[in-house]
Amino acid sequence: MSPLGTVAPWLRCPVCGESLRLADRSMVCPARHSFDVAKQGYVNLLGRAAPANADTTAMVAARERFLSRGHYDRITDVVAGFIPGARRLLEVGAGTGHHLARILDHLPDTQGIAADVSVPASRRAARTHPRMAAVVADTWAGLPLVDGAVDAVLCIFAPRHLGEFARVMTGDGIVVVVLPQADHLQELRTTHGLLEVGEDKLERLVHSARGHLDPVSSIDVAYDLDLTAAEATDLIAMGPNAFHGSPIVPATHVRVSVSCVALTRPDGPVA
Repeated sequence: MSPLGTVAPWLRCPVCGESLRLADRSMVCPARHSFDVAKQGYVNLLGRAAPANADTTAMVAARERFLSRGHYDRITDVVAGFIPGARRLLEVGAGTGHHLARILDHLPDTQGIAADVSVPASRRAARTHPRMAAVVADTWAGLPLVDGAVDAVLCIFAPRHLGEFARVMTGDGIVVVVLPQADHLQELRTTHGLLEVGEDKLERLVHSARGHLDPVSSIDVAYDLDLTAAEATDLIAMGPNAFHGSPIVPATHVRVSVSCVALTRPDGPVA
């Protein structure tokens, strides 16, 4: 069965909220709303044009080049450590699906959905792993998943809607969020005028989680990278700074510094 066929019971129609099933090359609901499966294997459940800040084809290519060199694999491995028993995974803002694919490689009985608002990103994610389905969706508009669909939600450097995350995960599920710390990539931020990281990101996460989820565990990950000029250029070009113009960057040293935070329902398990 195709990845979309496997995860179809997790999905719901973005128009009416009814369940979806895979029928030939379309996802359809009982009310006959239909969504074509692209030839690359992803399905677009956005229901409208992608927003202007969705990752472009060039950004996706830069992300694929950078992540394929393993620069963020330490972060992925820490995230995987929070979810050893998860069988149904959702990564929001998944981009190319690199992180989710690496985790699925270590969980042979697990299926995953890579959700992203970018069509080029979903097009690439659909080809990344045989147990990963790719869905175009907007976290803020409401995820096209049924209640309690997944065991774990992963949000790695991506927009967060913690109320939605709580809705789509099981009662004893877990959300893992990766946040940049204030000194994350500071060398590039200072030299090239990139977007700053707020000092209070973790505090704002905790505040926005109230009423939905409680943080139960946190691991800080910090290490140094020595990047070639091409790698440093891709690092800038793969993120939101690309919309402000991507400079050509010389070889450089950068500090990677993030917090990986696990959250559960107030009565959920302790991670």
